[in-house]
Amino acid sequence: MSDSAAGIAPVIIDLIAAQKSIPAASITPASTFDELQMDSLDKINLSFEVEERFNIEIPDDALDSLRTVADVVAGVQRLQSEAGN
Repeated sequence: MSDSAAGIAPVIIDLIAAQKSIPAASITPASTFDELQMDSLDKINLSFEVEERFNIEIPDDALDSLRTVADVVAGVQRLQSEAGN
């Protein structure tokens, strides 16, 4: 995991833990949204929180391709690099 991913992953994990009321220690980058029982509404809410936290805009069509915590981290990294953040 790159340095920037190492900084992003804990934030994403904390956001999911708070949203789902589960311990952050039970979530890893390999955790799938199915394992975390995140439905489409949960994904939308997470995307709003991630957009606000990282000052990025996640395309609506990108949500369907997100399956794991690592997918979200990679997407945030990509959007930040595209935006020059």
